[in-house]
Amino acid sequence: MFLRITFGFCALALGAGCETVPVNQTGADAPAVVAGAITIGSSSQAARAFAQVTTRVEPVAERECRSRTSGVNCDFRIVIDDRAGQPSNAYQFLDKNNRPVIAFTLKLIDEARNADELAFVMGHEAAHHIRGHIARQQKNAVAGAVIFAGLATLTGASAAGVDEATKLGAQIGARSYSKDFELEADALGTVITHHAGFSPLNGAAFFTLIPDPGDRFLGTHPPNASRIQTVRNTAATLN
Repeated sequence: MFLRITFGFCALALGAGCETVPVNQTGADAPAVVAGAITIGSSSQAARAFAQVTTRVEPVAERECRSRTSGVNCDFRIVIDDRAGQPSNAYQFLDKNNRPVIAFTLKLIDEARNADELAFVMGHEAAHHIRGHIARQQKNAVAGAVIFAGLATLTGASAAGVDEATKLGAQIGARSYSKDFELEADALGTVITHHAGFSPLNGAAFFTLIPDPGDRFLGTHPPNASRIQTVRNTAATLN
């Protein structure tokens, strides 16, 4: 499906950042879209598909955001990261005005096989914001930093040692629930994709192509089988 795609979000504090998962190459009133109907075979088709997906997914994501949150900026801005040489990548972050931004690189858009895949990626990234994953990750990072710094201080570490312990604690804290965050985003992304008129099952088919991260201790992504099952279980509850 994609060559080097990032399904994740950017935390902007204490060294926590975007995670990269390498992949093997291989409006509510609008009419319903038949799953998989928009296939992608050229750059021009990819651009049209991306525009159509954005038009349909963005209002659904904003509606889900407003219904599930309070006091949260739900005005999504979906942009294209057109920097040269960027790998296939999608990520979510907050701009300086705290507005949620979802970015796609040109390579991801060009390499997507169909509109369902683009829609699922977009829904997944929107879900990270709706579920408050950036703030939760930052909170975990701070907690980890405080704990590790305290332990280093109690054991008589030097100032440099305490600083290193603080950085390590932040990194470990940020990773502590990252697998749960990904599964939460997969589940809510499934809902968003479905309500936008696309097939989340088709969109999540890339999980069969990416290298399986397994169930590593402090790994950042859950096993592929868990992610696929999450999408299936969630899709089964939708009308």
